[in-house]
Amino acid sequence: MAVAQSMTEATDDRIAALSMPEGGWSQAARRGALARLQDMGLPKRRDEYWKFTRPDTLNTVAVPEAAIFEHDEAPVFGEVDRLKVVFVDGVFDADASDDLSLEGIEIDRLAAVAKADIHWAKELYGTLETAGQSPVARPHAALNTAFAEDGVLIRVTGTPSKPVSLIYHHRDTTSDAILHHVVRVESGASLTVLENGPAAARFNKVMEVDVADGGIFHHVRAQGRDHERRAVTHIFARLGTESVFKTFTLTVNGQLTRNECVVELTGDDAVAHVAGACVGDGDFHHDDTVFITHDAVNCESRQVFKKVLRNGATGVFQGKILVREGAQKTDGYQISQSLLLDEDSQFLAKPELEIYADDVACSHGSTSGAIDEDALFYLRSRGVPEGPATDLLTLAFLAEAVDEIEDEAISEELVNRLRGWLDRRRS
Repeated sequence: MAVAQSMTEATDDRIAALSMPEGGWSQAARRGALARLQDMGLPKRRDEYWKFTRPDTLNTVAVPEAAIFEHDEAPVFGEVDRLKVVFVDGVFDADASDDLSLEGIEIDRLAAVAKADIHWAKELYGTLETAGQSPVARPHAALNTAFAEDGVLIRVTGTPSKPVSLIYHHRDTTSDAILHHVVRVESGASLTVLENGPAAARFNKVMEVDVADGGIFHHVRAQGRDHERRAVTHIFARLGTESVFKTFTLTVNGQLTRNECVVELTGDDAVAHVAGACVGDGDFHHDDTVFITHDAVNCESRQVFKKVLRNGATGVFQGKILVREGAQKTDGYQISQSLLLDEDSQFLAKPELEIYADDVACSHGSTSGAIDEDALFYLRSRGVPEGPATDLLTLAFLAEAVDEIEDEAISEELVNRLRGWLDRRRS
């Protein structure tokens, strides 16, 4: 009882420290989210889906200080022709952002239109997040829906000539950013969204993505290198008939990162791919939690996650495929693997299948291991020093996840970022 009372007080304190935007079309969704949050409470270490990750520093009112990471690297996706939308510690930076006009797409900022009486996003804001609360509670997502003051609202009616790039900068050592994005891809339309940057000392983000029949949505994210940052992110997606949803995340630093992805395939012949690669060193904790629901015929899903860990780093993967009754001819694939470069690191995995249809092909697997000594010996016997040889094998290990990126130029850039990280750690 004392623990429960303590968590109730923690939830009340967190809510009291935040201010809900008043009025406008999102008000009902915000109040509903607040009620859900108060009912479920912030996550506890004893909660089933938080048993591998301590939520303490995500729950507190005070934000743990995170030093600013200074570097002279070129910006991620800097060579890509893109429409840039920039946030600094969760605050929109108009001077650094591009004009938000682009053919085939309509972009608004949540803060700019929140006071209006009506907006197309009203039917979506908080809707997918609410659906994603069952059967697993996601309190930080409810907190986001209730209190997010800004984000982007994107409605896609065609095929824009360039991707939308969400860029996050971290300038304040105790910033606490909450952003909520809503994306609606109309029937037959397509969009690529790029995300990069550390965002804040502590970052809470929700992205709700509704892909209509025949729509295509690609998402590539590179989470920032500020090592002391903490983040909890959520993607909630709903897929229509013959639609495509693909997301990939690269993480190379961060004391605590939890990325949740909840996807529901509601239309026949839909495709959902969720992938990620991370490399962690020292006090690094990275958690990927994925829940994919098949609720239609002849749909395909893939979960591909690779983690490289050393010097005591921790990786977590919790992935579930739920096949509902009637979702025949489902093709569900899930693989989570870790490469442990020393005996101090650990990988914690919880793969799950729950199937209520009889004509399906579903598989899941999870492995942990060290560098292949035979492969390492082969490279060293041909003159490759041990350090570079280890890096080559590490990149080969991560390749299956990186190959999920459709755009070869973006894929190559992220591989180069990984190569640079490995080079720096070795030197």
